[in-house]
Amino acid sequence: MTQGANPVRRLAFWSIPLAFGVLGLKLGAWYLTGSVALLSDGLESIVNVIAALIAFFVIAYAHKPADEGHPYGHSKAEYFSAVIEGVLIVLAALMIVRAAWPAILAPERIEAPVAGLVVNGIASVINGLWAWLLIRVGRSHRSPALQADGHHILSDVVTSGGVIVGLILALALDMPILDPLLALIVACNVLWQGWKVISSSINGLMDRAIDPVEEGRIRDVIAANANGAIEAHDIKTRIAGAMRFVEFHLVVDGQMTVEKSHEICDRLESVIKRAVPGVAVTIHVEPSHKAKEEGVLIK
Repeated sequence: MTQGANPVRRLAFWSIPLAFGVLGLKLGAWYLTGSVALLSDGLESIVNVIAALIAFFVIAYAHKPADEGHPYGHSKAEYFSAVIEGVLIVLAALMIVRAAWPAILAPERIEAPVAGLVVNGIASVINGLWAWLLIRVGRSHRSPALQADGHHILSDVVTSGGVIVGLILALALDMPILDPLLALIVACNVLWQGWKVISSSINGLMDRAIDPVEEGRIRDVIAANANGAIEAHDIKTRIAGAMRFVEFHLVVDGQMTVEKSHEICDRLESVIKRAVPGVAVTIHVEPSHKAKEEGVLIK
């Protein structure tokens, strides 16, 4: 396994056996009880397995270094993984509806409820801890695929918690119909989570600007460290997976030498990269008559 030095790839790899393990526990809970709600929970875990496999291979590709055919790297590939995961989540919701509908027409009592709920609860605890780890590492390393996987698993945890509480109520009230109705509620939640994953990923594919807080930090860095320049304008940013791209026009005195203006650009590039790790900076130098009123004035 070559991903040992990369925490994102390492977590993506271990998500695969963990997803299989959780799936086994949830299907075991369904086998013990015959509960359609627990079956729906297990069907969603099938998506977790497929998503973990896709995320691992896509993340491995996304972390390949830039080459002649892809001079800006391959990090944007992670968004495709997240889109595919969103589509799979929607398919899981349709599978849940298909499983729940016959049970609504002919509800059945749940068998061995305590054992099944305990097994499902154990699976939920494992999922919850893993989702927290995926989201935390995904944010710190700016991995859309890892974050999407973590948020999906977290929604699975919320779903499982609702199923457990609902089944306890169904048993306490002696209302078997609550079991398939819970499955339909699970399906609606899964559809909503799938839509959020898809819309977020498509937004990333559309070259979304970086976070306003980070962009404000970049503007402050330019204003404080471009000594010798006049102003900076047309500041543009975009996100591509783990990479951030910043470009802007830097106005200098028209009589300034190329060497001097280049020194200012090198200094700016260095401080911006320290302020926003993983950013690529492009600076276009212009003479003083190109200055704009809305530009960032140099302190």
